[in-house]
Amino acid sequence: MPRSVNSVASRARRKKILKRTRGNFLSRKNVWTVAKNTYEKGLTYAYRDRRRKKGNFRSLWIQRINAASRQYGLSYSQFMGKLAKQNIGLNRKVLADLAMNNPKAFEAIINSVK
Repeated sequence: MPRSVNSVASRARRKKILKRTRGNFLSRKNVWTVAKNTYEKGLTYAYRDRRRKKGNFRSLWIQRINAASRQYGLSYSQFMGKLAKQNIGLNRKVLADLAMNNPKAFEAIINSVK
């Protein structure tokens, strides 16, 4: 008896990955083995960068707070140290948002810390 191969399912599996690699360059979009490797590597990068994104945002918030607090004569580390001493429980995300979008509120926080 000849070997039975479920070519319908195999083709569907391949088409699914080839559809997801559309837009890649040269053979990365239409050669099965290259496209499969590209797709798997992309998933690895996506997993890694979902975790890396959190650190990127934290560093962005720190840069924004530092720039805003230096306008009032404080460095970032001095400002955060004084916030901790005063038991002001605002996180970096909120502080960065205030510094960007509501400078008067940020100035009030600076004045309460000084």
